[in-house]
Amino acid sequence: MFQVATLIGQVVSSPPGARDCARGGSCGVPGMIAVNQTTAGSLANIDLVGGRQTESALCKADLAYWAFHGTGPWAKREAVRNLRAIANLYPETLHLIVRRVANITNVRGLRGKSIALGERESGTAIAARAALQAGGLGERDFRAQYMTTAQAAEALEQGKIDAFFMTAGVPSQLVADLAEQYEIALIPLSAYAQRLRATQPFLTETSIPAGAYRGIGETGSLSVGIVWIVGEEVDDKVVYGLTRALWHPNNRRLIDANAVFGRFLRPDTAVEGLGFQLHPGAALYYTESGLLR
Repeated sequence: MFQVATLIGQVVSSPPGARDCARGGSCGVPGMIAVNQTTAGSLANIDLVGGRQTESALCKADLAYWAFHGTGPWAKREAVRNLRAIANLYPETLHLIVRRVANITNVRGLRGKSIALGERESGTAIAARAALQAGGLGERDFRAQYMTTAQAAEALEQGKIDAFFMTAGVPSQLVADLAEQYEIALIPLSAYAQRLRATQPFLTETSIPAGAYRGIGETGSLSVGIVWIVGEEVDDKVVYGLTRALWHPNNRRLIDANAVFGRFLRPDTAVEGLGFQLHPGAALYYTESGLLR
């Protein structure tokens, strides 16, 4: 996320005295200098924006949704009602990984199996349980394990588990390494997208392209976005300027130069999979651009 935040900082900044956009200069917000800060991740970022200790941050869409509504992992905490969205930036995809020798081709094939769902009460674990339920498996139909992705990959190699879920950008280096060392398969999940969105509106249907991992063809899946959040108290004109600068055509050169994330940062997907409110300044930009009706 820090890499993306650095990129955003570049495109929205336009320091005093900088050459203006019309003359080939910065197309950021006039007079703005964006400063990036390293944090402990999504949970810390939500707390920082909620506590008005920083104006904006990046976080996972599922955590933002739960924080705003006071549900899921936030059910025992106070809802963070001042969270607003500027844009859904790029997806992290839910992977369901099995060893190919197991000949498991769908979720129902995991009945009676040992499955690592991610870390306990993580966003991945919640999405994994929902996907398994949508595929016809109740809590008693499999043996749930909770561990980090690195631990799960090792457990799969050693035959201690039959499958594991993880959420990551595509391609994931961990999955790529597994595919190089062992014959693995990915279980498709996209068929459950419509059903799951009724309770988890931050999920979007996606596809892991053929060739992303050695020996694995195109696989339909589900994704959770990384969202640019901002406090509701930030001035509408400022947020409008940030949103406009992010998607300004003259800034595409900087965005597209980022080989990892550039292809995902697109205005036509910026309002998808949020599940909580856009900031009015951002909503105005998307309305004027015809992206929001």
